[in-house]
Amino acid sequence: MATLVRAAILSGMFVAFAPGITLGDQIEKKGTTPYVTHFIFRPVQSLEVSGLGTATLLEAIGTTQNMKGEKMLDKMSARCTALSVDSGAKKYIDGACVLADADGDKIFSTFDTRDVDKSQPSMNCGTHIITGGTGKYAGITGSEPFACNAMPAVAGAGGYTAMDIPHNTTWEIK
Repeated sequence: MATLVRAAILSGMFVAFAPGITLGDQIEKKGTTPYVTHFIFRPVQSLEVSGLGTATLLEAIGTTQNMKGEKMLDKMSARCTALSVDSGAKKYIDGACVLADADGDKIFSTFDTRDVDKSQPSMNCGTHIITGGTGKYAGITGSEPFACNAMPAVAGAGGYTAMDIPHNTTWEIK
C-alpha cells in the first residue's frame, strides 16, 4: 500500500513539474486545419473623395468553427482590424487578427487580399500569415489561404456586414 501511495505521489509530481505537459487536451505540433470564421464587419472610420476613392478602417469580430470537428482552431474568438482601399486599380484589404481560445491563449496573424495562393483556387480571397502565439500556441507559424463568402446584409443602420471566411491553414508549433 505504501508503495502505491509513493508511486501516486511521484506520478503527480512528474505531471506537476514536467515542462510542456498539461492535464488538458494536448494539441498537435503541426497540421493542416480547415476552419471557418463567422464574422461581423463594422466600419470604424472612412475617407472618401467622390470619384477618386475610399479608404475604410474595419473591425471584424467573430468565432471560429473547425470543419473536421477537431479542437485546433475551433470555438475561438476572432478579432481583426483591417484597412480596405478602393481607388482606381487599387482594391485590397490588409490587416491583422487575433484568435483567442477559452484558456486565453492567442494566435496572431496578418493578412493581405493581394496574396492569393494559386495552388488552392477555392481559397481565392487572400492569405493570412501566422506570426506567433501565446500559451499553448507559443512558437506557432503558418499560412492560411482564405475565401470570402458574403452573407445576407445585417439589419439596421451602421453599415455592418457579415461574412463567412473559410481558411485552409497549414501550421507548425516549434
